Amino acid sequence: MYGFEMMTFNVQGGFLEAIVRGHRSSLLTAADYNNLCQCETLDDVKMHLSSTEYGSYLQNEPSPLHTATIVEKCTLKLVDEYKKMLCQATEPMSTFLEYITYSHMIDNVVLIVTGTLHERDVHELLEKCHPLGMFDSIATLAVAQNMRELYRLVLVDTPLAPYFSECITSEDLDDMNIEIMRNTLYKAYLEDFYKFCQSLGGATAEIMSDLLAFEADRRAVNITINSIGTELIRDDRRRLYSNFGLLYPYGHEELALCEDVEQVRGALEKYPGYQSIFAKMSYGESQLLDKAFYEEEVKRLCLTFEQQFHYAVFFSYIRLREQEIRNLMWISECVAQNQKSRVHDSVVFIF
Repeated sequence: MYGFEMMTFNVQGGFLEAIVRGHRSSLLTAADYNNLCQCETLDDVKMHLSSTEYGSYLQNEPSPLHTATIVEKCTLKLVDEYKKMLCQATEPMSTFLEYITYSHMIDNVVLIVTGTLHERDVHELLEKCHPLGMFDSIATLAVAQNMRELYRLVLVDTPLAPYFSECITSEDLDDMNIEIMRNTLYKAYLEDFYKFCQSLGGATAEIMSDLLAFEADRRAVNITINSIGTELIRDDRRRLYSNFGLLYPYGHEELALCEDVEQVRGALEKYPGYQSIFAKMSYGESQLLDKAFYEEEVKRLCLTFEQQFHYAVFFSYIRLREQEIRNLMWISECVAQNQKSRVHDSVVFIF
């Protein structure tokens, strides 16, 4: 039914699409970031943000401010907006919005399990969890000793349950197994989200396929780079890659064989979509790769707003707002630690 969305989309989705496009216009601009980068203290950051939509969330915070407080309040704004949209959404949009939070659920599960392994306080860990990824039984994750228990005691009643079919083993949880679990869950989640978007058809399927394929490819690159020099064998590495994306399947075969970052670069430069990312970096500058991927992602997310009558704008808005919060966290940390010379290093401009 591609091309016919305009006939029926506004019946259920028109109001919320208008709302999210309005929220998008409140994202910080390059001028805002330039002003924030000139701030001398965190109170100056707060003062500048008071003229934005973050103002009402920060206005009652006493001095001295901390970076964690700014990030927490900015995240709270995103969560409030998400919950308002979810409350008014009908099927299949409500399911689409719920899918967006599953990545945060996975991150929260890994955070709790890793923290428990290193004997961190559960309440302290819960405070660090992302609010969009919370679920009722998350605090009981601390009792699990292996992945089988993790599934049986806690995750069987959560939306993540279907993704655990490839993870269930009786091996004790250690840092390596937890990282493999995270990437296996992400693989299953991305593939499931991709299939769901394909079932929706139309512009949503077309645009979300591109965004999710980019996410799958980025994760494949990160898995490859992070596993270089570890005990992870090539076949295990290959199994962690998602079964779709621009790099699937031939790019995955090359990535599985890579033994250093320059070989990864050589494998990806064959693909025009990723050649431009590596063109921004000199050889040996792999630490800039994350920022280059974020910049490319932001560019793609912004383009989704050029079309109408699709759900991808909701995914894009939440991702752009999360990028904005990362920017604010980096700027706040640089200001707090008096490292203003580095303030532009990790800021990704959205507009």
